Amino acid sequence: MKHLIIFASGSGSNAENIDNYFKSNDHIKIDLIATNNPKAGVIERARRLNLPCLIFTKADLQSGVLLKHQAFKNADLIILAGFLLKIPSPFIELFPKKIINIHPALLPKYGGKGMFGNLVHQTVIANNEKESGISIHYVNEHYDQGALIFQKAFPLDADETADTLAQKIHKLEYQYFPVVIENLLLDASK
Repeated sequence: MKHLIIFASGSGSNAENIDNYFKSNDHIKIDLIATNNPKAGVIERARRLNLPCLIFTKADLQSGVLLKHQAFKNADLIILAGFLLKIPSPFIELFPKKIINIHPALLPKYGGKGMFGNLVHQTVIANNEKESGISIHYVNEHYDQGALIFQKAFPLDADETADTLAQKIHKLEYQYFPVVIENLLLDASK
């Protein structure tokens, strides 16, 4: 059995999509949804999906207290799905190449601290980019600078808005993120 932990700070739509993808898989299980935002929509989603949910503070994350939670003892992969805090070094050292993140742009452009959500899409459009897409990467000590695992690009329309771009990005995230997770877990089993 492979064990997943999902970190989210927002609505949790990617977390739900990942859960739906693996629901009928007897070999992959989400052990925990973890959030730093006590008002995040992911909390209600986790409740509805019957997934354990842990609310923690930034201090819990930075001090290592969070690592004492039982779920981290079995974790095969930690997935950042709309999680906005920087992952501290002790996590990265304990889980080398086992923490992944999805970013709503083609890295290395449009990454880094503060580059999330509609700001990314607005900046891509403002810079007259011809394409955008998603990047899935390993997490290291720097925002959005870990080694790339997967990217998927598409051309932007002439009348693209941040909202239309966000919809296209979400569609790609839902399509590819669970598949990349599954492939990483299968590769790790070999």
